[in-house]
Amino acid sequence: MNIRSIAVAILAISAMLLVWTARQSGNSTFRSMDLGSAMAAPGVTNVRPAANATPVLVELFTSEGCSSCPPADALLSRLESTQPVSGADAIVLEEHVDYWDRLGWKDPFSSSAMSERQTEYGQALGGRQIYTPQMIVDGRSEFVGNSENAALRAIRTAGAVAKPAVTLAWTSDGKLNVNIAPLTNASGGDTPHVFVAITENGLHSDVRRGENAGRSLQHRGVVRQLTNLARAETSSPGFSSAFAVHTQPEWNRANLRAVVFVQEQRSRRVLAAAAIPFPA
Repeated sequence: MNIRSIAVAILAISAMLLVWTARQSGNSTFRSMDLGSAMAAPGVTNVRPAANATPVLVELFTSEGCSSCPPADALLSRLESTQPVSGADAIVLEEHVDYWDRLGWKDPFSSSAMSERQTEYGQALGGRQIYTPQMIVDGRSEFVGNSENAALRAIRTAGAVAKPAVTLAWTSDGKLNVNIAPLTNASGGDTPHVFVAITENGLHSDVRRGENAGRSLQHRGVVRQLTNLARAETSSPGFSSAFAVHTQPEWNRANLRAVVFVQEQRSRRVLAAAAIPFPA
């Protein structure tokens, strides 16, 4: 083989190596994108928790005006859509505070009620400073909202403790029937309250100003309405009520669900929870 033939062979082998490397790189990138975007990809079926899984309430205090919040929003969405903790049913509430609204971008999903709820948590959790993104699991564990490891640990811990059953059903006239088993896990001297949150999936914003200017943000489990339904007596055989749900025209009914949970007034501990989609 002469020198020219050797050079041609080397060039051919080099070209083959370049093609192989590119394909491998492309495949790796595709797999990475598959895993990272599976939660948001159209047509992907959400993972359903086991029927006997323990419901765990996962709250995220967030704002579209906060540049650290989009990763936390994405984490919250993954927690619900993938249900990564065996034996736990992560029920998510994305609660948009309004104290960022004066800093360049008014969050269309924000409310003073969510800011007030977060402030109450700060007082109940030892006077801790409130911030965004802040995640709170079952009213007990709080941490920076984009920490996946902390979220998984907190959900795993909360899911290991059984809760009284909450049964939800829609009546023919559009009311929500709520039945809660006796609160055998209630603390002495505290007062449990029954809350009903109306949440909406599939929301997004094209942010034009503020820290997230130019970004298109996706949301899941956004709290549209939060109602303190009633006080639940721990001495009673349980709690039953029919709740009239009022929605707004701009809410997409197909993406709504009702989340019912029982929370102690002073400790903020969540005693029971359940969720149900809106009827078609």
